[in-house]
Amino acid sequence: MTKAWTVKDIPSQTGKRVIVTGANSGIGWHAALELARAGAEVTIASRNEAKAADAVHRILAIAPGASIHAGTLDLSNPASVKAFADSQLTLSRPLDILINNAGVMALPDRRETQDGHEMQFATNVLGPYRLTGLLLPALLQSAAPRIVTVASGTHAIGGPVPIPDLDSKQNYKPIKAYAKTKLANILFARELQRRAGGRLLSTISHPGDRRRIYLRTQASS
Repeated sequence: MTKAWTVKDIPSQTGKRVIVTGANSGIGWHAALELARAGAEVTIASRNEAKAADAVHRILAIAPGASIHAGTLDLSNPASVKAFADSQLTLSRPLDILINNAGVMALPDRRETQDGHEMQFATNVLGPYRLTGLLLPALLQSAAPRIVTVASGTHAIGGPVPIPDLDSKQNYKPIKAYAKTKLANILFARELQRRAGGRLLSTISHPGDRRRIYLRTQASS
């Protein structure tokens, strides 16, 4: 590239339907804003209904003509994931882009979800995995479906994942537990691309520095 990429380089997204999880704030909100400004129909999925509604209000204040919606989604709760996915599938329309952005980071104390999983692993890994699988029928209706997994350079912290302890029951350390989830995100996105072949595009993004590193998964690498 001969020049720095900016949001002005986003091509028209008119006619595309997009879901961004955790888009009530941060990079998720900005992604939702710019995709909506580019013409996409965007759904903000957040575990806090009031915050999702506020995010929609803030986007409409900037882009009054935007097609933007709010949905309730708690990735740590399988019932919530299914309810949200069902609400989207009921629309009987293609889903062009799913951005798995929502997550929690470095919780100071180990916490478990109602079904017994460590909170970071449940929210950052199991929830997006379940959501993606449930939404695949709608994604595969799209002519060019894309799934974006927001990972992190912290995936390299601590070396290989101890497979028997994905829920960090032994020696819980906040940032190492988080790093484990980000490595799992990368492995999921890569394997999804390998299995999907040309039926969809699975991408991984590390948004944590100014270099804007976007890695397309390679099944052969």
